Amino acid sequence: MLHFLPAPLKGTLAALLILSNTLVLFPVLLLFAIGKLVLPVVPVRKSCTVVLNRIAWIWIGFNNLLMDTLHQVKWDVRGVEKLSPEHWYFVTCNHQSWADIPAIQYVLNSRIPLLKFFLKKELIWVPFLGVAWWALDFPFMHRHTKEQIAKRPELKGKDVAATQAACEKFRHTPVTVFNFMEGTRFTLEKHQHQGSPYKHLLKPRAGGTAFVLQAMGEIIHTMLDVTIVYPDGKAGFWDYLCGRIRHIVIDVRTREIPPRFLGMDYENDREMRKDFQRWISELWADKDARIEALKPG
Repeated sequence: MLHFLPAPLKGTLAALLILSNTLVLFPVLLLFAIGKLVLPVVPVRKSCTVVLNRIAWIWIGFNNLLMDTLHQVKWDVRGVEKLSPEHWYFVTCNHQSWADIPAIQYVLNSRIPLLKFFLKKELIWVPFLGVAWWALDFPFMHRHTKEQIAKRPELKGKDVAATQAACEKFRHTPVTVFNFMEGTRFTLEKHQHQGSPYKHLLKPRAGGTAFVLQAMGEIIHTMLDVTIVYPDGKAGFWDYLCGRIRHIVIDVRTREIPPRFLGMDYENDREMRKDFQRWISELWADKDARIEALKPG
């Protein structure tokens, strides 16, 4: 409806309305977060979690409606027909731009449970966002380095145990855990520096995904392998707000995770580690070929 507005004006308007949406919903979120904190019994926590997830769903839904109002984007979405908000998922995606997350939220919001990311424990102190992430059960992690474990062997295994404890609440409410396997956005400089064997991708970091499956293998059995392509060229988050991204392709492949990788001991089982890395490499080779096919000729 407002597609005719100049791009900078649309970007500024989108940013201000998203901020307003956040300020309106945050006090409501905070109220239920406090209730969840002071009444830590399972039925209350579960009810609060449902409401908090609904608040996040409303926040994303408003942002999506805003994009539809301000912009004309051609969405080419594939493979989402059989997804369910009542199922548990692990989601990974190639990382092209900061626009990836809002684009994925646009496509998957309400089709699957709310996307949740593993966060460094220090991020809990980020104003407003730290409270929101805690209230929404985003797991906060403290990954110990090999050097730290070498100095203090008693730390070995504590990362997985802490993650399992943090994710225990996910047994009561369906959840989607999201992870960019590349760990960072794709650039030609990073691609060349890595010597990546893939044409359109950086090397995947299998360890983070293995860590999730090791900690949550009892409840997450399905992976959504998401591939995102911008046929008109890669663009940033500001370009997304301004409506300069006119065409987005999102291809979703549902894959059952091989049972041998669920709850595996990735750090200590060398053969399992090689097997898992081999499986991830095969997924990434398939994704690379898919991107090549989805890109305009």
